[in-house]
Formats: sequence, C-alpha cells, structure tokens
Amino acid sequence: MGLRQQLDDDVKAAMLAGDSLRVETLRGLKTVILYADVAAKKRDTGGIADDEILTLFAKEVKKRQESADLYVQGGSQERADKELAEKAIIETYLPTQLSEAELAEIIDAAIKEQGAEGMQAMGKVIAAVKAQVGNSADGSVVARLVKERLA
Repeated sequence: MGLRQQLDDDVKAAMLAGDSLRVETLRGLKTVILYADVAAKKRDTGGIADDEILTLFAKEVKKRQESADLYVQGGSQERADKELAEKAIIETYLPTQLSEAELAEIIDAAIKEQGAEGMQAMGKVIAAVKAQVGNSADGSVVARLVKERLA
C-alpha cells in the first residue's frame, strides 16, 4: 500500500476515533503532498513518488522541532507540546532513524572510499552519505558527524 492510501486510511481511522490532533496533522500532510504534486506538475499523473513524500515528511518533522524549540524559548510550553505531538505523529511514517554509531560507520566508509581529507571534502562526503541513508538520518546530524571526522 502506498503512502497516500495509508494516509487516507489513517485519516478515516482518526476521524472515527475522534482524535482531532491526529486528523488535523494528517490533513496537513495531505495538503503538503498536494502542493508538492502541483509544484512538480504531477497532480494529474498520480503525483510524486513515495520517496519524495518521505522527504517532505522529514522536512515537516524538522519544522515541528524548530517550532517547538522556539515556543519553549518564548515560554509557551503548551504550544511546544502540541508541535512535538504532531512531530511524533509524522515520525510514524518515516523509516527508523539510524543511531549515531551506525551513522559514524557509514561516514567512515564514505571518507575512506573517497579518500577525503580536510574540510574542503565535507560536501562530497555529506552528499555520499545522504545518498546512501536517505531519510534514515537527519541531515544536521550527518553534517555534524562528518565535520567531526574531517576536522
């Protein structure tokens, strides 16, 4: 079953269960997908692929985390909690995140494979790692670990 169908089914289930936060969050995700379909001019051809949808979901998770952090700084814990709850809902659709240890092994292999030395090689290494792990790792974590390894 594709992500779109799963999302539709989950919206229906959340509506039947009376889970308003989940319904609101999932409808928001459907809107994000629709905007991406229109932007890619693929709305009439079945829409964007599932891997592109997962990339969108990863961006939405990052947005929720950033918003929650800002709400905490501003002293609005209630709003931060809502953002974190939405983030948790969206994360259920993403692949399991790699641990830093697993990521470090992949980064070390990429550095060795490319013979990368120094900070000027950072972009190439990050690109190679992101191509390999996809949405299984946060880009900021990848960048931080690559920087530590090359420094």
